[in-house]
Parts: sequence; C-alpha cells; structure tokens
Amino acid sequence: MTMGKRESEGFPSVRKSLDLFRKAERLIPGGTQLLSRRPVRFAHGVSPIFAQRAKGARFWDIDGNEYIDMTMGINSAILGYCDPDVDRAVMEQIKKGTIFSILHPVEVELAEELVQVIPCAQMVRFGKSGGEADAVAVRIARGFTGRDKVLFCGYHGWHDWYLAANLESPDTLNKHLMPDVPTTGVPRCLRGTAVPFEYNNLSSLKEALERNRGEVACVIMEPSRTYLPEKGFLEGVKELAHKHGALLIFDEVNTGFRLALGGAQEFFGVTPDMAVFGKDIANGYPLTAVVGRRDVMEASKEMFISSTFWDDNSTIAAGLACIRKIKAEGVVQHIWKMGERYVAEMKRLACRIGVKAEITGLPCMTTILFKYGDRSLVNQLNTLYCQELARRGIFAGATGYFVVSFAHKEEEVDKILMASEETLRVVKKAVDQGSVDGYLKAEQSKPLFDKRLVR
Repeated sequence: MTMGKRESEGFPSVRKSLDLFRKAERLIPGGTQLLSRRPVRFAHGVSPIFAQRAKGARFWDIDGNEYIDMTMGINSAILGYCDPDVDRAVMEQIKKGTIFSILHPVEVELAEELVQVIPCAQMVRFGKSGGEADAVAVRIARGFTGRDKVLFCGYHGWHDWYLAANLESPDTLNKHLMPDVPTTGVPRCLRGTAVPFEYNNLSSLKEALERNRGEVACVIMEPSRTYLPEKGFLEGVKELAHKHGALLIFDEVNTGFRLALGGAQEFFGVTPDMAVFGKDIANGYPLTAVVGRRDVMEASKEMFISSTFWDDNSTIAAGLACIRKIKAEGVVQHIWKMGERYVAEMKRLACRIGVKAEITGLPCMTTILFKYGDRSLVNQLNTLYCQELARRGIFAGATGYFVVSFAHKEEEVDKILMASEETLRVVKKAVDQGSVDGYLKAEQSKPLFDKRLVR
C-alpha cells in the first residue's frame, strides 16, 4: 500500500522517516546500529523510524507525530525520557569534566552504591554496553577458573564467545536470541566453547555439565524474561554449577533495578557469583556494571581488561543519580503497580474479545503472545498488532512488549489500554477471516539476515 493510501485511511504520515531511512541505508550498514531498531522489527511503513525528541513516556517523530512509548529506549529508561534529576547530574558533571588523565570520586561513589543494593556485589567494574559487559564477565570467569567453556541460557550480546554457539549448529541460538543468526567473522576454532541449556530444565544443564566435565568456566543466564523460573530452578542451577566447579553469572541487563532494586537475584532470592547490569542503570546513558564476589572480581586485576571510556564520569554520574532516585521515590513499586493493572486489564480484554493470547512475563516487563497454531498467521498478527497501536499513537514492538517506566502514570496506561482494546478487536476480525488481508497495511516483516550474503 502506498504512503498516500495509508494516510487517507487515517494512518499517521511517516514520509520523512521513510525518506531519511533510505538515506541511512546508503550510509550505515542495515540502517541502524542496533538490530532491535531496524524498521522491519515493527510495522514498516506505519511505525515511526526517527525520533525528534522525547520526554517522560512519550516521543515525537520527525514527522511531528506523538507516541506513548511502551519500549522505552529498548528497556533503558526506567525513569522516563529526559529525567530532570539524572540529566541535571550529567550536566553538572560535564561542567567539571567527563574524562581525565586520573580518576574522579564519582566512580567510587557509584561502586559503593551498587555494593549496598546488589546482593552478590562486593566489587564492581564499569563498562558501556550489555554485550561488552557479558564478555568481560565471561573473561573474568575463564581467568578465575582456568577453564574455557561457557554454558549459557538466554541472550548475551553479539561477541564471538556467544555467537560461537552457532558454529556447532546454525539453529543453536534460535531459542535464545533469534532465528538464523550468522557466524560470519566468528573464528571456527571457537566451535564447542559455548554450550546452551534449556530454561526451566535442570536435566538439560546437568547433561551439558557432565558432557563437558572439568572444562566449564561458568554458567551464564538470564534469570527471567518472557517466562518465570519454576520453583527450585535457579537454586538448582547454582547448585549444579558449583558442584562442577563453575561460576554462576546472572545476566541482569534487562532485569536489574526493575524486578527489585537489587535485581532478579534479590527478587528470586538466589545470589550468583557474578552479575551484569545495564540498560536501566543510568536511565539510558551508556553504562553497564559487572559485579561479583571479591575473590572472583579481584582476579581481574591480573587480566588485561581495560578501556579509556569506562571511566566516563558523565554516565557514571547518571548511574549514581538514577539508582538514588529509584531508591528514594519508590520507582520499583510504581512500575509494578502500573504493570499489574495493565496485565489484569489485558487478560480481561483478550478473554472478552475472544483473542487467544497469553500475557506473559512479570508485570514490570511483559509481552503478549498470540496462541494460534499457524506460525505464519501469528507473525502477521504480531505486525498487525504493532501497526494498529501505532495508528492510535502507541509505539510498541511486534509482540506488544511493555517495559513500564516511572513516567507511565495512570493517564498513559489508560490510553495504552484503550488503544489495545481497539487493536485486539481488529486482530479478532483478522483471525475470524483467517487472513490479515484487508487489515495489514504495513510491509510484511522480513528476516533480519540475508542468508545469500553469508558464506
């Protein structure tokens, strides 16, 4: 469908976004730095692509359209966009200086704050991105144990140690990351060094540990995301890892400061040996932290793990202001309250309208899964869902992922629910028809990777 036709049917104009993205594709491979921001991940042709500005729980695109954001900077703005307290701390630090030839006290202040709130934290290293921080944690674990292999469950970034899992079989990461992730550029010699296990399946972990007895440096996992751990699962993972002399690392890039102030480890009551935090730690400013037991972390003093910009004091100041505000203003309690309301209402709406859907995850970060057997239809429904929300001024991913922030107040949740009800009714009509024909105006989603270009 042409842009003009979409506009005549009441869809917001995204002409400027589409024009600029065509230019971006000529200058930037793939058009974006992050795969999750590629337009094919949303409702391409309807969803906005470029933002002009943002504030609170809303952003305005370059075409002038206003949206309530359900994804909040890909889960990185727990306080809301342009939080005045965090931004003020950053601007004050910028006036003093961001990078020096020596250290600045703010680094010690934030490290002390994290040690106080995170159960496993006795020492801290800072970084810039989640994947990078995971790589640092894995390096420390390998150095501490003197072993090479890593057992994993979940998504842990783009680095070679992780993508090496697909050298063994090209579909290994399908259930952990996304389908058809290429290994182009990953050294073949890493084959067999990254071994997956299934979530909520201790037998899977036990078998992997036995098969690689004496070789496993660490077990790294997301403690929770789409699904919750069954009773005893996380405790069992820790017990098995330690039985085999491996360290347990929680990747809390997405769960940190959201499930509880101390992350999933506080919420579920299981303390790992190390943990990785990012995303919400500095309300969108690029900062991550690798934290852990003193004996494990001190081992990194004798490893070459170093970077100039890990001492960027502006982002560290942002982290300090963010954590202190989360503590002082009951942020965790607020996002749970808003999330619980959203989940309860969405379940009621899906049942009343007759849409087969599961609202899964924890209320503070939840998603909608359409439960129809036809995978092709489900993919189309995901795009339709994203499209219809965008039509109503709500920005969400194709699975309706809702990352609740402190800026989502009753007004925003009301509007999201109102738009969701209308959207679910469109989905129901498409399901009853057995096809999205006549409803889906956006372009069909395309694979992120072109297998023809991968040798």
